[in-house]
Amino acid sequence: MRLISLFALLLCSLASLAATPLQDSLELIGIQQLCLQTGALAQQGMPAEQQARLAKAFDGERLCHDLQQRLAKRLSREQQEQAQVLLGGELARFFSEAERSAASDPQLAAYRQRLAEQPPLGARVELIQQLDATAHTSALASLLRYEIGKSQAWLTVHSRGESIDEQQLASATVEQQQRLQQASQQAVQGFMLYAYRRMPSEQLQSYLDLYRQPPLQALLQASQEELLQLFRERRSELLH
Repeated sequence: MRLISLFALLLCSLASLAATPLQDSLELIGIQQLCLQTGALAQQGMPAEQQARLAKAFDGERLCHDLQQRLAKRLSREQQEQAQVLLGGELARFFSEAERSAASDPQLAAYRQRLAEQPPLGARVELIQQLDATAHTSALASLLRYEIGKSQAWLTVHSRGESIDEQQLASATVEQQQRLQQASQQAVQGFMLYAYRRMPSEQLQSYLDLYRQPPLQALLQASQEELLQLFRERRSELLH
């Protein structure tokens, strides 16, 4: 599930002639692009004197590198290669092309507006919801925004000479997390409904089954867990 297409926010892919199976997979599912934009997003709306610290702690290339290193230790070589094969197959690339086309379609905004006014129901919507959950698409997108917001709040509190720990920070931002998750789900699922509108449900089911494959689930789950840990570690760096 290419997050770069789903949100039309991300930079063009950075191709590498010597990409490993793991690097290739992270690129294909959009996690590489998520990592690369963290530094710029972390600085948005923050005072000038804090931006340099945030840029250093959340440097995108460094975050990508650290994530790849950790995933390489968690996932076997076989899992990495199997994930690459699944994501590089004809079915996955067919859906990726549909996503890229929809992301630049001027009719997308009007379609989303109609969805907001008249939310759809039925088996097709349930299938889209299952695909979103299985591919961790809205979960990963909201994770990035939420963890960046938490990090900005963390730095703001400590810059005032006050203190807050991770548990307190999570408790204080529960409502923000819920709002981000809901907004992310609406955006992702609305996009999917539009991008895949001409595809039969049987083909969509095949795409869902592809993401249910153990190698992809292992990659997605590990990526989410390691990103959370990396953000916690980066917040600690802000105090030094």
